[in-house]
Amino acid sequence: MTDEHSHSHSAHSQTHGDNLKLAFFLNLAFTILEIFGGLWTNSLAILSDSLHDLGDSFSLGMAWYLERYSHRSEDNSYTYGYRRFSLVGALLNTIILLVGSIFIISEAIPRLFAPEHSNAQGMAMLAVVGIAVNGFAVLRMRGEKGFNARVVAWHLLEDVLGWVAVLAVSIVLYFTDIHVLDPLLSILIALYILYNVARNLQKTLALFLQAVPEDMDPDAIGQSIEALPGVDSTHHLHAWSLEGESHVLTMHVVVDESAPQRDVIALRKKIRELLKGEDLEHVTIEIEYGPNDCMVA
Repeated sequence: MTDEHSHSHSAHSQTHGDNLKLAFFLNLAFTILEIFGGLWTNSLAILSDSLHDLGDSFSLGMAWYLERYSHRSEDNSYTYGYRRFSLVGALLNTIILLVGSIFIISEAIPRLFAPEHSNAQGMAMLAVVGIAVNGFAVLRMRGEKGFNARVVAWHLLEDVLGWVAVLAVSIVLYFTDIHVLDPLLSILIALYILYNVARNLQKTLALFLQAVPEDMDPDAIGQSIEALPGVDSTHHLHAWSLEGESHVLTMHVVVDESAPQRDVIALRKKIRELLKGEDLEHVTIEIEYGPNDCMVA
């Protein structure tokens, strides 16, 4: 027997696409401004961040495209639909951040030993614009549940924090001549990004490998169902997520060989009610009559 739960995602999916589109165009426009600003201020921190943001613009564009592509309905090629394609966007985003951060560190280390003069006033002006632009995009992405959107939101939040640090350093440089702070800040920002990239990469790969969703406990679910009257046992319980938001659960439920059909129908309804709190997109339950009815070796 099969039991499915479905939720309407059309309005929320449209919001996903609109917010990613906005983030992409904001990031691309600001990246162009940032490249010229970095050359003007002679700030390695800003130039390094502009390269990082250029990669972000590419990955945001891919995330936007793949997010739209992921909303296609299921067909004979992808019976669960195309939602897992959004994970490709999250993976590309993560890899680009990883490469960009390593490049920033490689460029900043030599300047620790030979720091160059930076335009503190120009750095401060760009930092204020950066905080405003990326902060607005973060507010738009706040509350998104899809893993692709969450990775994008992390990127934007990291940019905001980076620009706050640039603003702080520019204020210090305005009153002092400690220009080693600029490459030092570049390294600190890159290390912070690498730390979060590693966490996001681990989560993305876990989704690709169909790991159990973080907010789900298969053992607890199995025990709850086995506690229902009429259930002898459960097995072959598998849980995974399509893209970090839409979860899937399949399991075998064993009942007595002589259980009447009306009791099995009533039991199926109880299981459905029990699983409502798990936010499952698809649930497949196979009812087996007795311990020898399982067709899976």
